[in-house]
Amino acid sequence: MDHWGRVEAEQAFGRAARARRRAALVNRLRRRCSACSRLAVHDERALLHRRPAAAAGPREIPLDAVSATLEPNRASQFDHEFRPAAPTRGRWTRVWLAEQRGAVLPPISVVQVGDGYAVRDGHHRVSVAKARGAATIRAIVAA
Repeated sequence: MDHWGRVEAEQAFGRAARARRRAALVNRLRRRCSACSRLAVHDERALLHRRPAAAAGPREIPLDAVSATLEPNRASQFDHEFRPAAPTRGRWTRVWLAEQRGAVLPPISVVQVGDGYAVRDGHHRVSVAKARGAATIRAIVAA
């Protein structure tokens, strides 16, 4: 099973990475804004003026609402749909395998920005969950 799990993880990564490259090519051919397909980056310091919400623990949030990051270096690793770039392959496939084996992964950490969320920690978990077709993900949400 371990061998086949790895094969499946590699195939899933390949599909997601090809979808990213295909979307980028379509954007170029249609002469769309290349920045529009990048993962949005929010400055966490600018969000600090908000009052923190009462700690309610992890909760399920819709994956479609996760659309940005707080880490500028992650913007090159994932596109706006959280499809992975080639350098993320190792970690991405390990997260896929962990989910496949039934491991309980820690909730992601996000900050609410308007109606959506920016990821503080858990970019690979978001990407894998989207690739698996999940509708929600467990998250700890800061206001």
